[in-house]
Amino acid sequence: MFLSTLVIAACAGVIYLFIPKDEHADPVKAVDFTVELATVRTAAPYPVAAPEGLPEKWKATSVRYDEAADKAWHLGFLDADSKYVAVEQSTAAARTYVPEVSQKAKDTGRTETVAGEEWQVWEGDKYDALVLPGKGHTTVVTGSAPKESLVAMAEALKTTPPAAPAP
Repeated sequence: MFLSTLVIAACAGVIYLFIPKDEHADPVKAVDFTVELATVRTAAPYPVAAPEGLPEKWKATSVRYDEAADKAWHLGFLDADSKYVAVEQSTAAARTYVPEVSQKAKDTGRTETVAGEEWQVWEGDKYDALVLPGKGHTTVVTGSAPKESLVAMAEALKTTPPAAPAP
């Protein structure tokens, strides 16, 4: 049994030595959300928001659309300093949806004008958020990133109207 363990350990050591690896590579893989975005823009009942023109150092890390859960759209990013920023949209009631996606942030009663629109400012222990109530949906830019990154994301958001229902 000792010899078998020794042979297995030797084989594992040889494999480890000869398998190429890059210790300096970024462990977070970027995701391409263009296909999901195009699909969601035809399925969602609201104008789906996604950023355009963010700096190259920003990296999309997650994307999903949950039709069953109040038609919730999510896009997660890491900003240039590797801080988390997310775009969240849903038809759920804002009073329950915003605290859920912003890790229990609370409305400060303040607003901030971003790209010509009045966003509500929410603050929390873990995440802060910018909230834009819409007709039948809510858009939230939230995350652990500083306010400047949340504002940059909100400024970069572009929407297209929902597709017309099929006849």
